[in-house]
Amino acid sequence: MDILQAFSDYLDAAKTAIASASTLEEIEQVRIEYLGQKKGKARELQSLIGKASKEEKPVVGKRFNEVRTEVTALLETRRDALGSGATEVESDFDPTLPGIAPRLGNAHPITKTITHFRELMGRFGFQVVEGPEIEDERHNFDALNIPEDHPARDPLDNFYIATAQKTAGGPILLRSQTSTVQIRTMEQVKPPVRIVSLGRVYRPDTFDATHSCMFHQMEGLMVDKHVTMAQLKTLLSLFARSFLGPDVEIRFRPSFFPFTEPSVEVDMKWGGTWLEIGGAGMVDPNVFRAVGYDPEEVSGFAFGLGIERFCMKHFEVDDIRRFYENDVRFLQQF
Repeated sequence: MDILQAFSDYLDAAKTAIASASTLEEIEQVRIEYLGQKKGKARELQSLIGKASKEEKPVVGKRFNEVRTEVTALLETRRDALGSGATEVESDFDPTLPGIAPRLGNAHPITKTITHFRELMGRFGFQVVEGPEIEDERHNFDALNIPEDHPARDPLDNFYIATAQKTAGGPILLRSQTSTVQIRTMEQVKPPVRIVSLGRVYRPDTFDATHSCMFHQMEGLMVDKHVTMAQLKTLLSLFARSFLGPDVEIRFRPSFFPFTEPSVEVDMKWGGTWLEIGGAGMVDPNVFRAVGYDPEEVSGFAFGLGIERFCMKHFEVDDIRRFYENDVRFLQQF
């Protein structure tokens, strides 16, 4: 049949063109000429199928598919050969030479500590929550039972944002404690509550080996019926031992915080020395009333721990300022 002869002529011409191509650009032109969807010769051959008789169409269609498949395979083989040949000629890569080890990044020691804290508190059944670092006075002071004449509100002891105050309609500051998150959570969630919040806080402290104007806290809160101080001490003891080791001791010293009653300072003994790590206590009834909880129905404890203190102990760092100096030689040790 003339149609089948046309297929054979197409195949012979394609083979010659493919063999003659010496570059990837030329083989691409051959592909477009012989297999192009719009103007390729395969398109012309396909139109011949319609001219075949009803009896011839099965044979003609089958032969067309065979020819097109063979040309496609020849093109791919030739393209691979030209591509590999070009690589061999143009590249001077020697696979036998030793490679260059990439410089791997490393998490900051404080980031590692926060991640570990999250994991530990998750094991104790506490959910991690977050809150804004820029706060209003209600969440930073009022709802935490801190009176207006309390020294903690002194503008010299906080970072107030004057420009934000004009647009917000009231004083705005960088939060001085992560306790603000427990207020925001209790405003939205009914008891029971078991949460921790880990993040940055800001106070204009003088820089020294143990103080910074920006540091990290972990705030914990548990509210339910019949929550006790014994549960608080047990939790903090288990937490400290899980993080630093079984020989760590915890002690409570009486103290005062407006948002807890009774209140305690929490000390940790590790390596033979005592270190203050934060404050804690039973949530003051006024705090519950501020968020709509009934202090006659529920009780709870709260604690705030300095993350840098634990981090310094864990990694044996003697100066908090080293965490923020961005000295790569120091950070590569961890």
